[in-house]
Amino acid sequence: MPALKPAGFSISVRLTPNARRDSLDGWETDADGQDVLRAHVRAVPEKGKANAALVKLLAKRMGIGKTRLTLTRGQTSRIKTIAIACEAGEAGALAAKLTEADT
Repeated sequence: MPALKPAGFSISVRLTPNARRDSLDGWETDADGQDVLRAHVRAVPEKGKANAALVKLLAKRMGIGKTRLTLTRGQTSRIKTIAIACEAGEAGALAAKLTEADT
């Protein structure tokens, strides 16, 4: 689940590039006991293309601009940390949108 912060929150994402479709596939617990959001993108993992596709996918799902999301950790690894800038009252609603089914 997301870690809430005063000026937003951050999430951990397990990214799978080169997928057949772009999708968010819910939360799971990894081997370290950390909750991560599973994501798949069609983009290839070179020159930041998969990371950019992930940011675009998350922003679209939450209905916010891409500039409000920042990749803070995991530039070249599968597990990434994404910081989302928002108001305190907005954080819960944005986090809930991450678990909605793909349409």
